Amino acid sequence: MLALLSLLQVHRDWPGDELAGRLEVSPRTVRRDVDRLRQLGYRVGSLRGPAGGYRLEAGSDLPPLLFDDDQAVAIALALAVAPASGADIAESAARALATVRQVMPARLRHRVDAIDAIAPVGPVRVDPEVLVAVSEAVHLGEVFRFHFPSGSDVAAPARRVEPHAVVARNGRWYLLAWDLDRADWRTYRVDRIAPSGRTRLRFAPRAIPGDDAAAFVAARFKGSDRDDVWPCTGSVLLSVADAHVVTPYLPDDAELEDGDTGRRRLTIGSWSWDGLAGRIAGLTVDFEVEGPAPLRDAVGALADRLTAAT
Repeated sequence: MLALLSLLQVHRDWPGDELAGRLEVSPRTVRRDVDRLRQLGYRVGSLRGPAGGYRLEAGSDLPPLLFDDDQAVAIALALAVAPASGADIAESAARALATVRQVMPARLRHRVDAIDAIAPVGPVRVDPEVLVAVSEAVHLGEVFRFHFPSGSDVAAPARRVEPHAVVARNGRWYLLAWDLDRADWRTYRVDRIAPSGRTRLRFAPRAIPGDDAAAFVAARFKGSDRDDVWPCTGSVLLSVADAHVVTPYLPDDAELEDGDTGRRRLTIGSWSWDGLAGRIAGLTVDFEVEGPAPLRDAVGALADRLTAAT
C-alpha cells in the first residue's frame, strides 16, 4: 500500500494493469489497497475506460503522511541543513524536524539522530514570503514587478521582468529573468527584492542560454556571457615543492599538477587578465608564466604598477 501511494503521488493517471505490474501484485490487490487508502482519507479517484485506473485527487484535509525509510531520512536531512540555504526558516525547519522525528519508528529515529549536521546560517537571509512570491511567478509564467534598490538609488522605479528560474548558490538565492526594459538576461538577489504584487500578465518562456539556469547564473559570476567557465584562463609554474603551500588558497576549479625540476604547474582562471595576474601574485610564491600571451602582458603591467607604487 505504501508503494502504491508513492506511485499515485507522482500526480498522473495510472491504468490499473500498469499499477499492478509495477507493484508485482494482482489487480484485485490494487483495488483492495486503494480502498484502504480511501479509508485513511486519501481521495483516490477512479478513471473510466476499458482498463480503468486511478488518480490521487487533491483534498482539503491532509491525511496521514506515509514515507518509506529513504524518504523519511531524506526529509530529515533536508530539514537539518535548511538554515544553510539562506532562507529565513531556521526556526520553522527545527520545529518541522522535531515533528517528523516524533512520528518516526525507532529504527528511523536512530538513523536521523546519527545525522549530526552543523548548518551555519549566513549573514544574508531571504524572507520566505518573498521567495514564495518569486517562485510562484516563475511557476505561473507571469511578468513579475518588484523594486530592487541599486546602490544609493533606493527610489528606483519598479523592474518588469519575465522570471525563468530561482537558483540557490552559496547560501544565497537569485532570480534569473529576462529584463523587459533592458532587453537582456539579468540576475537579482532575492533578499533585495520587494514584490509589487501580481501582474497576471502571462509570457512565453524564452530559451535560457545553454539550457541550464544554474550554469548560466554561475557563468555570470565568472564574467562569462553563457558558459560556466572563466573567460580568461592561463598557466604558470610555481616555485614550490609542497603543494600544501598554495592549495588552501586556490579555488575549487584550479588545477595543480607536477611540473619540472620540483615546480608545480598551476592552471587557473579569472574574469579578466589583470584579475588573473593579481590572483596568481596573491599566492606570494615565485612563478614563471607559461601562457598565454595576454597573461604574460598582464603580469608585466602588474609588476610595473607595483614598482611605481613603492
